[in-house]
Amino acid sequence: MKKNVGTIDKTIRIIAGVLALGLGGYFGSWWGAIGLVPLLTAFIRWCPAYSIFGINTCGASSCSASACCSSGKHAHTS
Repeated sequence: MKKNVGTIDKTIRIIAGVLALGLGGYFGSWWGAIGLVPLLTAFIRWCPAYSIFGINTCGASSCSASACCSSGKHAHTS
């Protein structure tokens, strides 16, 4: 698995995941468990949906330092 989740994307996923888990706990709903999905994808820095659609939010600077962006497709470029 090549990384395809960048730093800003990771931060948003963590916030959304914690928020979903918190709201699920507050309202006593198992739907809050859906918050585990963005947390998992944030921590492993790989999103299967991004792979399917060829999206990669790793920054250009991280491409030269690692193999996370070997596809050359970046969400931040046109």
